[in-house]
Amino acid sequence: MAEIPIGAKGEHKTLVTGDIAVDFLGLESARVLGTPWLIMLLEMTSRNLIKQYLEADFDTVGTHVDVKHLAATPMGMRVSFHAEIAAVDERRVTCKVEAFDEKEKIAEGTHERFVIHVPRFAARLQAKRNG
Repeated sequence: MAEIPIGAKGEHKTLVTGDIAVDFLGLESARVLGTPWLIMLLEMTSRNLIKQYLEADFDTVGTHVDVKHLAATPMGMRVSFHAEIAAVDERRVTCKVEAFDEKEKIAEGTHERFVIHVPRFAARLQAKRNG
């Protein structure tokens, strides 16, 4: 397996739009980045960071998320998602994750991903489907 360096960092930026904002609060002015999308974007930032160190046919799947959503981010504001490789234990990779909007830190925590061989993973899923 390829070497994944401790301390490597990745970043992703996005604009909070209606696609990733909660809409259940009733007021348009109360729409903010939803926690499920915050976590998904932290996961994808971690995945993209790790993937660059993997050989062809390898990827990662999420196995654990421990994230605090610290502050609300309104629609129209930009968010920066950060991941840093904190630990590698064979195929298990732990990232320190954080997110910041234009004003403050909005999330922090850890995210664990597991390196998989995609064709082997797909074969196991097909066997599970077939009973």
